[in-house]
Amino acid sequence: MTELHKSPEPPAFPAGVKNAWRFSVFNALSFQIVLGSPMILYAKTLNANATVLGIIAGMMPLMVIFQIPAAQYINRIGYKRFVLAGWGTRTLFTFGMALVPLATGFLDMTTRLVLLLALLFGFNLVRGISSCAWLPWITHLVPENHRGRYVSVDTAVTNFGNFLTIVISAFCLGESPHAWQFALIFVFSAAMGGISLMFLNHVPDVPIAEELRTSKQPVPWLEIFRHPPFQKLLRFVVVWALAYGGFVTFTVAFLKSETGLSEARILFVTSVAFLGGLSSLWLLGHRLDHVGSKPILGLSLCCWIVIVAGWVAVAGGVLPPHLPLILALQFFMGLFAALVGMANSRLAMAIIPAMGRNHFFVMYSVAANVSLGIAPIIWGLIIDLIGDRHFHLLGLNWNHYTIFYSMVVLMFVAALLMVRQLHEPKAASFEALITVILIESPQRFWLRIWPRD
Repeated sequence: MTELHKSPEPPAFPAGVKNAWRFSVFNALSFQIVLGSPMILYAKTLNANATVLGIIAGMMPLMVIFQIPAAQYINRIGYKRFVLAGWGTRTLFTFGMALVPLATGFLDMTTRLVLLLALLFGFNLVRGISSCAWLPWITHLVPENHRGRYVSVDTAVTNFGNFLTIVISAFCLGESPHAWQFALIFVFSAAMGGISLMFLNHVPDVPIAEELRTSKQPVPWLEIFRHPPFQKLLRFVVVWALAYGGFVTFTVAFLKSETGLSEARILFVTSVAFLGGLSSLWLLGHRLDHVGSKPILGLSLCCWIVIVAGWVAVAGGVLPPHLPLILALQFFMGLFAALVGMANSRLAMAIIPAMGRNHFFVMYSVAANVSLGIAPIIWGLIIDLIGDRHFHLLGLNWNHYTIFYSMVVLMFVAALLMVRQLHEPKAASFEALITVILIESPQRFWLRIWPRD
């Protein structure tokens, strides 16, 4: 059997690194409320239109642009102190958000929406600055041949935390939530953020050489961008982000406005996406280090095209929005979004050189997140511009959501064409990936018991 087809035991990580996974769980219990579906649903109660929803969804990734001026301070402050300071400060903003729903008696709806946007701006600004130290820190800590395993587990535990968050939020909000119920889940978010800091504090720090701490050399941003493998990855990540950015936000808006589901039911439905993300560990696990990122990206984008085509059919009236279909689409959205995220992170770790690593990761994060931030704003403007206009063509009812989903399909096709250009010296073939999935993964048990003729 070739080296590719071996299934080694899960690798041992340096002492204390597993606290990063514990941090990810509680961090997900915190940020998924503030940056996910619960916040979108609360904004909808304040009569936020699609453009405002796009701003809320895009604010977090847009604030990552402040990593560029912040990167020069990482070596002076240290990875751990830098991240801890940012994550601690943003938790204070979350407590502030919990007060907004309680101001219903003396602040009108518009004022509360403006106040909420201001607090979200502060939260995302601090988060955007401090996050520039996270990937370099983890890349230093985790050995090269174990990074795929680390990313896989981190993605799984984050999705597990996200799933718990949405389920808890759904039970808390119920069918017709009052303002105090939104305040309660925002307090829960802040509390979980505080607990996550305890685990973050136990992740081992990485010593930084004195010459790096005191260096005042200008950063060669243009040379970093021109590094050929890195430039190809940046282009792909930007196209992927423009396609994916805002997709979840406007799918939640679609479910709310077009299907008549309550807030609780929408949250239960969207939680299935995180079960899909959690199953990514079961599907590939530590095999990500053996098959590489490119075949996973190719497979995932093919599946994404099918998924979004399904939403086109639902929005266009060809398929009825029955619950089993919506749940299936949500599950596979979560699964293949997780696989793309894992593959992108691992590929960045593999091709970014050690020299200038901090600034390479900053440019990577800024390119990906600014694109993720711009996308929902653009999509929101397009949806509002189309408004209630609609027409019938090719058996579809072409409304603002049908057009939105169709444009996303075209973007995913463009991203799929760019996968072949990515540079990854040790990537396996697509056939090898299929072999791993169908024969070596844990689900081979089901293939063995599947009835045969």
